[in-house]
Amino acid sequence: MSDTSAPIYDEIYAECAADLGVKVRSHHVAGSGLIATVLQQASSDTLPDVLMLDNPDVQQIASSGALSPLTDYGITGDGFPRGVLDAGTYDGELYGIAPVVNTVGLVYDADLLEEAGIEPPTTWGELRDAAARLTTEGRYGIAFSGANTFEGTWQFLPFMWSNGGQEDDLTSPQVTEALDFVNGLVQDGYASASTVNWSQNDVNDQFLAGKAAMMVNGPWNMPSLDAAEGLRYAAVPLPVPEEGDTLAAPLGGEAFTVPRTGDPEKMAQAGAFVGCVTAGENQLAMATGRGAVPSDTEVAAEASAENPVVAAFADTVLTARARTALLGPDWPHAATQIYTAVQLALTGSEPPADALERAARN
Repeated sequence: MSDTSAPIYDEIYAECAADLGVKVRSHHVAGSGLIATVLQQASSDTLPDVLMLDNPDVQQIASSGALSPLTDYGITGDGFPRGVLDAGTYDGELYGIAPVVNTVGLVYDADLLEEAGIEPPTTWGELRDAAARLTTEGRYGIAFSGANTFEGTWQFLPFMWSNGGQEDDLTSPQVTEALDFVNGLVQDGYASASTVNWSQNDVNDQFLAGKAAMMVNGPWNMPSLDAAEGLRYAAVPLPVPEEGDTLAAPLGGEAFTVPRTGDPEKMAQAGAFVGCVTAGENQLAMATGRGAVPSDTEVAAEASAENPVVAAFADTVLTARARTALLGPDWPHAATQIYTAVQLALTGSEPPADALERAARN
């Protein structure tokens, strides 16, 4: 959910290469074509020595037999939250490890909430009330992505999961209630109907332009938010249905893997390189340079002590879920069903219950 070509990566690659006495050349592939490229390289035995994947893709590639277990290189993920390890695990083996992760939270204009006498919301009722009170001419109370892409699914998941809904039963009352709530924000005018066309970057642009008082978004936006003149922003974990409920949000982040290249010596060097890149000090550097949360819980606590915005996302990461935890390689199909239902509801094409029924049939 963020830029993996950030300069900090190349700096860390160079440092690790020097420490290990190896040469490293990085090659970036656009996300839209990455999996097709990886599968083609796997079939032709031309995979790179180290491969970075978006965490929901690790299980699909591991299931093809293209990756080697990271435990072969002494990488166990000790100290990492369960969700981070789940995201890189297939059939009981750890194949991918993410040095930094992300999730979504509620980012808000602190001045606007203070002027309105509103405390940061912690429940759905408080969120709806705050969105209503903060909606004025030219400004919506809240903005989020309801796009016809995996981003739309990603942003809906915290509402669905925190209400007890699951991706293997999209017609359940819990999922319907979650979509009813999100849909109500749009239909009642507290969120723009254009949310169905907005990516997460578009949502951030709306917030920066003062057209939304709050937004659902991630820590990767921190650099642009910090650079915005006159903006005093803050972040809290996303509200849950009722007080006392547990927040369950999706876990984002790119995982490093070691492909099976048939060269044991190079694979061992690749494993050592992954171990170096994902070491604690490098996690902290990546998190600072990109706007993310270190995966290791102790390192995340260190980053949180320095930045309260990071702290809000770090809290969420502790209970965040891997998107593939329940359905494994079948996750993309469910993700498509979810964003299809969200689109049908938010555009007013069908009521939430009917939208979910229709999407679940496909």
